[in-house]
Amino acid sequence: MVVATKLLARRKFIDTGKQFNIIAASWIQFMIHDWIDHLEGTDQIELKAPREVKSQCPLKSFKFYKTKEVPTGFYEIKTGHKNIRTPWWDGSAIYGSNTEWLNKVRTFKDGKLKISEDGLLLHDENGVAISGDVRNSWIGVSTLQALFIKEHNAVCDALKREYSDLDDDELYRHSRLVTAAVIAKIHTIDWTVELLKTDTLLGGMRANWYGLLGKKFKDTFGHVGGAILGGLVGLKKPNNHGVPYSLTEEFTSVYRMHSLLPDTLALRDVSAEPGVNKSPPLIEQIPMEKLIGLEGEVNISKIGFLAQMVSMGHQACGALELWNYPIWFRDIVPHNVDGTERSEHIDLAALEVYRDRERNVARYNDFRRSLLLIPISKWEDLTDDIEAIQELSEVYHNDIEELDLLVGLMAEKKIPGFAISETAFIIFLVMATRRLEADRFFTSYFNEETYTKKGLEWVNTTESLKDVLDRHYPDMTKKWMNSQSAFSVWDSPSAVHNPIPLYLRVPK
Repeated sequence: MVVATKLLARRKFIDTGKQFNIIAASWIQFMIHDWIDHLEGTDQIELKAPREVKSQCPLKSFKFYKTKEVPTGFYEIKTGHKNIRTPWWDGSAIYGSNTEWLNKVRTFKDGKLKISEDGLLLHDENGVAISGDVRNSWIGVSTLQALFIKEHNAVCDALKREYSDLDDDELYRHSRLVTAAVIAKIHTIDWTVELLKTDTLLGGMRANWYGLLGKKFKDTFGHVGGAILGGLVGLKKPNNHGVPYSLTEEFTSVYRMHSLLPDTLALRDVSAEPGVNKSPPLIEQIPMEKLIGLEGEVNISKIGFLAQMVSMGHQACGALELWNYPIWFRDIVPHNVDGTERSEHIDLAALEVYRDRERNVARYNDFRRSLLLIPISKWEDLTDDIEAIQELSEVYHNDIEELDLLVGLMAEKKIPGFAISETAFIIFLVMATRRLEADRFFTSYFNEETYTKKGLEWVNTTESLKDVLDRHYPDMTKKWMNSQSAFSVWDSPSAVHNPIPLYLRVPK
């Protein structure tokens, strides 16, 4: 709680300029709801704020459940933690990670999922949204869930028109594969290249999907060569590198990105005419506390899909830096797996620091050593901010080896164009590759037999989130989006055309 108060808690909102918007912040939580959630034990513990920071903590103490430890059966690392979400890139945020949730979201007619007439999620008798994963969510995530339920249903319609003999279950299974692949593709070649905004990463992430031979060659001749020439998607067989597929605790740790969220949502007037660079006029600032959990699901029905998406598109998200962790997260109601609220409030900033320690994730310097990166030998290696250096030294009693990973990731000097640290980037790079190359549905089964010819065409012709928005809300981006990507702030100036082919550009 000292670390959360003195090094993480937001003093003044710091944004990312035009690079990254609230849709991008919502997108990564949408992905986390697809990938990771730890099984909890029955032991409840309490954290209490020490005297030195007690007056600055919204909660003087809070209780939560420990992460449940289970035996691994491995000779070296003897215990680990179970994931209750499917770690594959299978769209489980909208489909669910078990049979109960899968059945809850299906209509069992023409392969489709449940969605309201206004394009938002339906809700059960407790006000909980009906979608694959609804724990600890907010309306930015539920808006994306609703969008991709519409995408799934549109794929169902397209496949039914093309293949009238497919039954409900076959339509569902093929459409799920197509939709999950569209999500994975958007994350790989759209979201990530806005997060790491350099030509090098643009080239690298497109090569992950298409290979160095590029999209036109792959569309024409299919997958040729290995991963380098043809890309990871469509390889002849999955590659597990001799290790069973999983998402690691290090992966969980570097995705602690709650600083991306602002203090308020700047709600825009989509009934007005666009202004400069297609920007809509501001109506009001809605506190984020009103947009999370069950209250958020009530308010999204008042806001509507169009206004919510356009508003998020035109608002910059927070920067991943020290002193930028939202204060409202320090007194928040956590959820049970079924989306119902718990009675105990938590301080999420303090809990995240605790979780890394509890799960034996290495401290910052050891983490870098394990990645063969140079550890810091003094605070000045980490940051040039004099105040940050003084505060870090005081909190950690001038012991660099005690620096928590989350704090180090926020304090670390960023590579130009990167919204994240180099340390986090290494994990991103390794796991972005692994999520694709280890999955048979992106390698040996990425074919017409598995996806259908129409389904594979759907994936291959979808390049970005903008493509999905255009498919379901064709007037939205035309009227309100000036930026090249749906993940950068929508009133950004249009990108200047670069005549030099991507792979021939010299990195700056």
